[in-house]
Amino acid sequence: MTSSRLVRALPVAIAAVLALAGGQAVAAPAPDAAARVVTYDASGAAEFKDAVTKGAAVWNQSVKNVQLKPVTSGQRANLRVVADNGWPRAQVTALGSGTIYFGRQAVDEGHNTVRIASHEMGHILGLPDVKPGPCSSLMSGASAGTSCTNANPNAAEKAEVEDAFALLESSAATTAAYKD
Repeated sequence: MTSSRLVRALPVAIAAVLALAGGQAVAAPAPDAAARVVTYDASGAAEFKDAVTKGAAVWNQSVKNVQLKPVTSGQRANLRVVADNGWPRAQVTALGSGTIYFGRQAVDEGHNTVRIASHEMGHILGLPDVKPGPCSSLMSGASAGTSCTNANPNAAEKAEVEDAFALLESSAATTAAYKD
């Protein structure tokens, strides 16, 4: 069989295998489907409030299935951000919920505050650390070094968050802690 015939036959073969195996195709979410809103409270973020706002903006520009919004008066936040003197870390209570401890230790060592905020928000959005890792990977965190200021998730990180929130209703809640 020539390669062009093989390429044309491949989709038919895949469909047949799925049918025989009892596979089921799943439709992608509608393009106009509403995004899940994760509210955040940065009132305890002290000098890092601006970095938290910028980190949320990075995620809001990067993904469509979830959006990070500041909590409004009388509303309970999904995500709480607190400044402390330790190393930055996230305590995840469920996908889209938890507490970020914005540790001053990493800032004192020279790490970029917006990268820290965006990285820790990545944990709240379901991403694990990728260490060691290159600067192009947001979830490489501090392993990329103090010269790394990239606060943007790469394509794989964006896709993982999009998938997690697209499947949110069918997944069970998990609890995890990430100490960066």
